[in-house]
Amino acid sequence: MIDLAAARVKLGRDPIVLPDPVPAHPLLDGKPEIGRGEYSIVIDKGDGERVYKLVSSPADYFLHTAPDRPQGTHFPVVYADHGIIGRARSGYPFHLLEMERLYPLEDKSPTADLAMRLIDFYWSACEQWSRLGMDMGRIALYHLTTTPLDISDSVQEALRALSDFVEEYHVLPDILNANNLMMRKDGTLVFSDPVFIA
Repeated sequence: MIDLAAARVKLGRDPIVLPDPVPAHPLLDGKPEIGRGEYSIVIDKGDGERVYKLVSSPADYFLHTAPDRPQGTHFPVVYADHGIIGRARSGYPFHLLEMERLYPLEDKSPTADLAMRLIDFYWSACEQWSRLGMDMGRIALYHLTTTPLDISDSVQEALRALSDFVEEYHVLPDILNANNLMMRKDGTLVFSDPVFIA
């Protein structure tokens, strides 16, 4: 298994957590924060099925709302875009999305095993293409779409859709971080936040 912390440093992707406070908004007031990443904050809606997600990265916003975004079994369901509700310290607007609730990968589950295999494949491809600098992630993801992997057709299809999105929107893939791969209650792997901007 790869050392994710060392890998992120090697790729110039030190772990960062969004420092911004949750903006005041009637849909969010009094609701608990349940997760925070580099570009997003997740708030519990309170119904057990949906969450509010504040995204500050244009890459995440496009991934979740663009008409030609990757959709299907392995991508999150977005129910509503509630618009811009503030601005992050980065200067990007905070978009408030209502999405399906996803869960962290359960240790030693088949879904966690699949996620770690994808991360390992992706990391190996990044190492192979590291001389390409910032383009290595894009090439590594494309490599996964053309390499026979022991994964389901639906996951292979999701990788192709993600690779196409990365090329179309000029964003960078991030499936190196297990936090960007989550699961539904039924164990389905979901690419929850697999992109970033440089």
